[in-house]
Amino acid sequence: MQVILMDKVANLGMLGEVVRVKDGYARNFLIPQGMARRATQAAIAEFEARRVELEKTAAAKLAQAQALAGKLEGTVVEIRQKAGVDGRLFGSVTNFDIAEALKAKGLEVAKAQVRMPNGPLKAVGEFALEVSPHTDVASTITVRVVGEAA
Repeated sequence: MQVILMDKVANLGMLGEVVRVKDGYARNFLIPQGMARRATQAAIAEFEARRVELEKTAAAKLAQAQALAGKLEGTVVEIRQKAGVDGRLFGSVTNFDIAEALKAKGLEVAKAQVRMPNGPLKAVGEFALEVSPHTDVASTITVRVVGEAA
């Protein structure tokens, strides 16, 4: 299916590009999220008419994400979890837990923006993780997992 991108999409394209994607990806993700529209002649003409407005909106989102990344850079988040004697957690620390801890500090971050390349944290210690509030913006935070007696 051919779609016109209404926003920059990582590994796919920039605002305004017409790209070919699999039907399911377009129907189930891109279109419902507002990231794309079907590339019909009418949709392309409407996009061209609104191009300046959409570019201005995209620039505002980028500026907002850069401001948030500036606040996030170097932030240390402490999360307490029950752990065994050997330092392994009984559960795990997920991106949801980290997003909630950041929210408690006054930094609004969605759980999908917390990047955990090695999966959930399952041990006590300090971990450097990346938070990406925008596809072009990333900042590094430190998550300190502290064990509690069971």
